[in-house]
Parts: sequence; C-alpha cells; structure tokens
Amino acid sequence: MAGALSPATTLRLKPFYAVRFFTHYRTPIKIVNPNIYTSFPPKLQTISIPAPYLCRRRSFFSVVSAAISSGEAVERPKFENIETKDGVKAEQVREFRKRLSIADIKGGSDEGLERLGETLVIRGWVRTVRAQSSVTFIDINDGSCLSNMQCVVGSDAEGYDQVENGLISTGASVWIEGTIVSSQGSKQKIELKVQKLVVVGKSDPSFPIQKKRVSREFLRTKAHLRPRTNTFGAVSRVRNALAYATHKFFQENGFVWVSSPIITASDCEGAGEQFCVTTLIPNSNEGGDLPVSAIPTTESGSIDWSQDFFGKRAYLTVSGQLNGETYATALSDIYTFGPTFRAENSNTSRHLAEFWMIEPELAFADLDDDMACATAYLQYVVKYVLENCKEDMDFFNTWIEKGIINRLTDVVEKNFVQLTYTDAVELLLKAKKKFDFPVKWGCDLQSEHERYITEEAFGGCPVIIRDYPTDIKAFYMRQNDDGKTVAAMDMLVPRVGELIGGSQREERLEYLEERLDNLNLNKESFWWYLDLRRYGSVPHAGFGLGFERLVQFATGIDNIRDAIPFPRTPGSAEF
Repeated sequence: MAGALSPATTLRLKPFYAVRFFTHYRTPIKIVNPNIYTSFPPKLQTISIPAPYLCRRRSFFSVVSAAISSGEAVERPKFENIETKDGVKAEQVREFRKRLSIADIKGGSDEGLERLGETLVIRGWVRTVRAQSSVTFIDINDGSCLSNMQCVVGSDAEGYDQVENGLISTGASVWIEGTIVSSQGSKQKIELKVQKLVVVGKSDPSFPIQKKRVSREFLRTKAHLRPRTNTFGAVSRVRNALAYATHKFFQENGFVWVSSPIITASDCEGAGEQFCVTTLIPNSNEGGDLPVSAIPTTESGSIDWSQDFFGKRAYLTVSGQLNGETYATALSDIYTFGPTFRAENSNTSRHLAEFWMIEPELAFADLDDDMACATAYLQYVVKYVLENCKEDMDFFNTWIEKGIINRLTDVVEKNFVQLTYTDAVELLLKAKKKFDFPVKWGCDLQSEHERYITEEAFGGCPVIIRDYPTDIKAFYMRQNDDGKTVAAMDMLVPRVGELIGGSQREERLEYLEERLDNLNLNKESFWWYLDLRRYGSVPHAGFGLGFERLVQFATGIDNIRDAIPFPRTPGSAEF
C-alpha cells in the first residue's frame, strides 16, 4: 500500500487501523466494517478525510458525526487547526446549522413541489410500513409537523436488507437519503425515492402505539411515548407556539420577563393548599425510614421549623404574583412565566397539581388597564396560533373539536364585553335553565354558570365579569368604594369558562393590613409585601393565566392532563 490508491479501493479495517491508514493516505475509502455500517448512514461509507485531522482515533468519529448532523446529503464539514503558544493543538468547533426537517420540505404553499429532484436526508421515526410486491412504503415523522414523509424503498436501495430482515418497524428510528419525486398517491404531493436507508434504533415488537385508535386515558400511562401520536405531537407544537407568542406579545409591548421563585414562605392565595418543602425528612439516599419521633419538635410538641433548611416553613409557590409586584414597582411592566403548584386533592379534568402560569403586572394601572391588556394578549396569541399552526389546527378541527377554528376566530375578531358580578348573577337568575349549583349573590360562580354566560347569553363572545364580592376573593385585591366588592375580574371564554383571573392590587397600606387581619393571615410573613406600600406605592394591576387551560382552549382537548407533557395529579407522579 505504498503507492496512491484508486477511488475504488475497498478496505476491510477496524476503525483504529483505518485511522492509522488515513494518516498516510488521503483518498476515498469505503468502510465495510459491519459495526460502522450499523452505526452510521451508508452515505458516510465513502469519505475523503484530510490526513492532518486523523492523527487521533477520536478524529474519525468527530468527522463522521459532524457529517451525520448535516441536512444535505452531499455536504461535508470543514475544520481549521488551531495551535496555542504552548504548542497544544485543537480544532475549531464547526458551525451550527438548522437541520432540514419534514416541515421545511413540505411546509410551503406547494407542499414540497419546488424541491422536486433534490437529494435530501431525513431522520425520524417510523409510523407505518406497507410492503408491496415491488416496493415498500415507509411513513416517517420527525415531529416537526403533522405530515409524514412517505418514503418509497425499492429492492435496489442501499440498506434494503434491513427491510427484508424486519428491522424497519413502527417506532424504529431511521436515517434515509433519497430524491424528492412527485407522489403517485392522492394523500401527498411529493414522496422520497429512497437511495440509502439505515436503522438508527430498532423498535421492539412490544411498542405500544401501533396504527390503531387508543384512548387518551391509556396514553397517559405511556406519557413517555405519547408525543409520537398525531394528537400529542400537535398539542406539543401548539403549546410551543403559544409560549413563543406569549413572550413575543409582552416583549413587543415593553414588558420585562422576571423569574419568580419556586420556593416561597408566603401563601399568595391564602387557601392553604400548598406543598411543604422540608429537609427534616431524609431523602432516599440517606438510608432507611425515619421514625416520626426523630423529627425535631419544640417544647409544646409542634414541629421545630427553625431546624429546617430555610429555618422556617417553606412551600412550593402557588403563584409568582407577589414577587412580580416587587419588580413592577421598579420596572413598571413585568411578567412571569413559570411553574406553580397547588396541593388541591382534585381529580377533575380541570385541575393539575403542577402547572404553568403567565402573570403580568402593570404599574400605574387600574382594573380597566388590566382588562385591556388581558384582552389584547388573548387575541394576539390565538391569532398567532391560527396563522402559524394551520396544519395542526385543521387536525383539531377535524378530529378533536369540530368548529374550533371558527370559535377561535370569533375570539380574535369579536369585541369582548364586560359586566359586573351583580349583573351576571341577575342574568343567571333569569336564565330559563336549571343549574346543578344554585345561584345567589355572594356565591362563587361555577363552570356551568361561566359557560352559560359566554356560550349562550352572549353567543360565544368572551365575557369579563368584574367587581366580585370581597369574601370570595384574595386578600391583595383592591377594595371598591361600596365596601362589599373588590376590583377583580375574570375572563370567561366558550367551552373552558374562566381562563384569566386578575385584579387591581390594594396599594393602600392601611387597607391591606386590615384585610390581612380580617383573614387571620400572619402579617410578619408579608413584611416585604407591605413594604411596597410604604415606599413609593402606586396603583397597579395584573392577571394570572393558567397556561394549560390556554392550551385546552386553543386545541379543544377536553382534559387538562393532556395539555401538559407530564401531568401531576393526586396519586400520579410516575414520569
């Protein structure tokens, strides 16, 4: 092997010896070692690698790995040697590039026809395999969109033996190179004529999500696999779009995003439904069970929280609002967007123990400003989803909730209306409908009441109810002049009921202290919150939006446990 090798030369070498050979020869090499063949795409079996980059064994894998990540079948990475003053050699990190996805290929107005004749690489998971006499059809999905890429594999395709051997099955991950051609079928305009095929990860025959209908209850037991279904893939993409649109709306309107703490010593809602955070009980890494008698107590027999990690009782937060107010009194308009926790022992389709909250806070603002912001926000994010998730929304419109696109379009286009709680109660009392929960002034409106108001009384128009009775609202809401109500508001939308809850905050120190006393809340726990009223207090307002309820509203999904990747509910925290 002293002379130059022809391009057709084939070597049967283990990786280590191949590297040593490459050190002396710069020539296309066909790698036929079976270990490499099953690990890397066939396109990479013939590679021309400059000798300086192959001095070490790891270099071979670095170059091959870089080529795998490319979306173009013919593209090769370029490296540049860097040497320090001390003579230490290194290689420059290659440029990051967005990977070509099925959404990129099929997402245009002509659904991919402009790419006819292009040779491309796709990576994804097998949805279905249909074998016919002369060809095999494999549907691949990479999660970027609802559509699959139909791949047509003939017996002349490199790697066809993997089809014959049964390695291509539902759930398997694959790397496929092929040419875009017009589809002969009616379900898609293009398909991929496969030239090379590699199984990246085999799928066991026990894969539980096959081409058949399964209930969402069953899929909750397979939360680690359910994103591979059409429904949960679409929910995930719409959830992502809503999150992006949320940040986009607030950033465009001058708000500052603030990270509120997850651990807190304050009970924002005053309901006491909080998860306690403590180190008085050892974790699983510290050995056996701890007897109750080992938990430190005071002389009176109560738990001695002074010996706990934080030196006092601490909880998982139920809201980022109070912390958000501190930054609103310095930065004017802020918003928080993060996880919150409620230890409410409820198994309804509307409740989660862990969920995400969007909570803006506006300084120098009253309840009218708050309602205007909430309205503009909801219309913005709904419009964004309708414009940017059309394929997924068509899916929801067909399979989840017929008419959802029209319902959401109404939200974007119709003017929201507002009425007082007192007027809403009067409306319900006059309704020619029997409710499961009786209505009277002072009661907390139930979902059936809220949906009647927005769906029937106002014909599908979102409705904001304002000025609620003081006794059914939180301590931080501003007292109205009537002495009976507070400047609170709830936004009701069709199908969901309450989606947003907000208020003008009580900015007057003496009123807030009196309210805390009336509710027997410990003012010492809120010392810093009261300070905001001592030092430059201003009228301010804000609202809270449960993100999963927004996802429900936008997708038509009827159970909130299907609006979050890994639901946490009473008795369920498996994943």
